Amino acid sequence: MFSFPNTLLALYWISLATLLLPQMLCAQTTATPDSLVQEATLDKVVQYALKHQPAVQQAEIDEEITNKIIKGKLADWFPQINFNYNYQHFPDLQTAVFNGTVIKLGVDNTSYAQFTASQTIFNRDVLLAAKTASKVRVQAMQNTSRSKIDVVVNVTKAFYDVLATAQQIKVSEESIARLQQSLKDSYSRYSSGVADKTDYKRATILLGNAQASLKSNVELLKYKQAYLKTLMGYPETQDLPLQYDTLEMETQIEIDTLQEINYSTHIDYKILYMQKELQNANVKYSNWAFLPSLNAYGNYNLNYQNNTFRELYDKRFPYSYVGVTMAFPIFQGGKRISRIQQEKLSNERIDVSLVNLQNMLKTEYTRALAAYKSNLRNYLTQRENVALANEVYDIIQLQYRNGVRAYLDVTVAESDLRTTRINYFNSLYQVLASKMDVLRALGQIPY
Repeated sequence: MFSFPNTLLALYWISLATLLLPQMLCAQTTATPDSLVQEATLDKVVQYALKHQPAVQQAEIDEEITNKIIKGKLADWFPQINFNYNYQHFPDLQTAVFNGTVIKLGVDNTSYAQFTASQTIFNRDVLLAAKTASKVRVQAMQNTSRSKIDVVVNVTKAFYDVLATAQQIKVSEESIARLQQSLKDSYSRYSSGVADKTDYKRATILLGNAQASLKSNVELLKYKQAYLKTLMGYPETQDLPLQYDTLEMETQIEIDTLQEINYSTHIDYKILYMQKELQNANVKYSNWAFLPSLNAYGNYNLNYQNNTFRELYDKRFPYSYVGVTMAFPIFQGGKRISRIQQEKLSNERIDVSLVNLQNMLKTEYTRALAAYKSNLRNYLTQRENVALANEVYDIIQLQYRNGVRAYLDVTVAESDLRTTRINYFNSLYQVLASKMDVLRALGQIPY
């Protein structure tokens, strides 16, 4: 059965799809180059995340929503102009009886066009919007800044975490290459009767453990890469070839550990302090409840009356008026005083929260600084150990080939070298990650 509303709705959706489909296809083709990072250095990865991370995008949308809300609130200061139209037909007119005579009241057709205008002179709601508009905008911007700071810190740490695992894989591959060569040497010595099969068996065990560790790290790297892509808002199916320079990263380790925390630069303190200022505005708003509201208004009406519809609009009967209204609440049972006290208590609560936040930020900075110093000491130690482990391994390997050392010494040296190199790279990335925690606690994260 033909249904006009359903058909109209179907035509609407078809038309909408026809209009939007080319734009959607165009967006898909043009978004591809921008959705990839050709050289995934740390700076480019962070910048990509700041542009594509959903949390940042949501914060920016919230900021735009806040601006629109403020614009809507401030619009109440402008004159409000409206138009109304009405038409009425009376099949049966109202009647009245005077001295036994039946009289019909009115005419068969009436209509009017009405123009109204009003202007707010004083109203505490619009006054609050005007007083707090700039502060609310700043608060929305601060929320966006906090989202960006969190993204920078989290993405940077995830970047270092991926590098640490990738370096473990690289170290394992180099260790496997050495163990394979060592396995050949031990098997050759076993075959020639110079050594027993224990050396050959040990080499086989070490090689198997190294290969298992490599496989484990390869699988772990897949997860960490996927996590980094998620933090970035990066397409999951696209490659993300990370690029880094270890020597350059080593130059970025140092930080001034003697600086004191400045609470006013920390984003969390800024946001809470802005809440304090907005709460002060709420206290004033509650006090304004004792003031009257004042509005001016005007009304212009065009009335039409006629028993014949064709002649209804031939003649009009206009009338207009202007006026001022003032509303003054005299007694409300103490509600306004209670509201003022409530807002003042909320203000005091924020003061306590500010003190508590300062203590928390101080503790967080102390913790982050202690972790940084500990990781820095560990890094410096591991950097020295790498050179020593390389030297020890080369000497023991040479001595083993000359028959001076037992193969057990080689396995110990190999294990020490592998562990030391992994510890070195882990300590490097840990100290860089802990540096981000220190900068976060100080409120010095760039974005």
